[in-house]
Amino acid sequence: MTLHLPDARGALRAYEPRTEPLPALRATPGSAFTSRTVFSAAHVVADPYADTGPDGPAAVDWDATLAFRRHLWSHGLGVAEAMDTAQRGMGLDWAGAAELIRRSAAEAKATGGRIACGVGTDQLATAAATLAEVRSAYEEQLAVVEESGAQAILMASRALAATAQGPDDYLEVYGHLLRQAAEPVILHWLGPMFDPALEGYWGSSDLDTATDTFLEVIAAHPDKVDGIKVSLLDARREVDLRRRLPQGVRCYTGDDFNYPELIAGDGQGFSHALLGIFDPLGPLAAEAVRVLDTGNVDGFRELLDPTVELSRHLFQAPTRFYKTGVVFLAWLAGHQSHFTMVGGLQSARSLPHFARAYELADGLGLFPDPKLAEERMKNLLSLYGVNQ
Repeated sequence: MTLHLPDARGALRAYEPRTEPLPALRATPGSAFTSRTVFSAAHVVADPYADTGPDGPAAVDWDATLAFRRHLWSHGLGVAEAMDTAQRGMGLDWAGAAELIRRSAAEAKATGGRIACGVGTDQLATAAATLAEVRSAYEEQLAVVEESGAQAILMASRALAATAQGPDDYLEVYGHLLRQAAEPVILHWLGPMFDPALEGYWGSSDLDTATDTFLEVIAAHPDKVDGIKVSLLDARREVDLRRRLPQGVRCYTGDDFNYPELIAGDGQGFSHALLGIFDPLGPLAAEAVRVLDTGNVDGFRELLDPTVELSRHLFQAPTRFYKTGVVFLAWLAGHQSHFTMVGGLQSARSLPHFARAYELADGLGLFPDPKLAEERMKNLLSLYGVNQ
């Protein structure tokens, strides 16, 4: 069947869907990765029957949400839980995130999967927080993650960004938390393209100055920092930053625009990965890393380079709405039975955006059942009034 897909100008174009998935999706998962540590930041599946709205509490389909994490673990990927991809602060509140952390950590223990969980301050009213309240909120969430048995990821805090008067406040808060952490954590620097409320993080809007403060935090507690996760969508800056890290501190790329080259690395090092795009790319990303484990950098790039156009499409401005495309592709791929999101975020992207995402993903062969994806795409088009 030929589908007629709308573009941004309102015109329809003909597209012939694939009939078979990419062969790499059929690869049998093998042993653990040896050359890179790789996390996929995973989305949550909403309960489509819950009687709630965008301002109400998140209603999560726990069975489908945990099933998706088992899918990622089955391919050898680690799960980065309760992060931006799970709609923290965009539909998922702290109460929902805490339950997600506990459930996913228990599932990880039962299945032998690797998991790291986000620690933030989203239980606070941002404008009213003091530094003491920010520290206390971080401590509360850190305790939940550590008690669950998961590794902690110290996420950037909207409340801290709103309250801090300069770099010294960041040094004090993060130093306090790192001294308390039972095990080495991952520090997360999320840029304002993902969350405008994080503008000026680390005490300055000048990224060079902010980088110096970030590195000062790490240098003071290198034994408590497993690695850093950088989401600034600037490959050059990430490379410069990872070359300045203390020995033994890893760089986990969060650059969904330039991940193949950053993971492949250069003569002076490479990045590990903690990526939202590895949610829809899970099996393909895992196969690519296994190729890289053999030392075949060209083969790794041949598998992952073609996916960059899709990733850049999903993460186009406003970048914070990339979660909508991620969940859309999970629905088309059959990982969930519906296209509903917590907070009603399924409305955050346009039909032409969805059409292009489908076309790019299908062209890559990402759908295990291309016919199912085609039928679901046709249903969505019909819902919007685009008859086939």
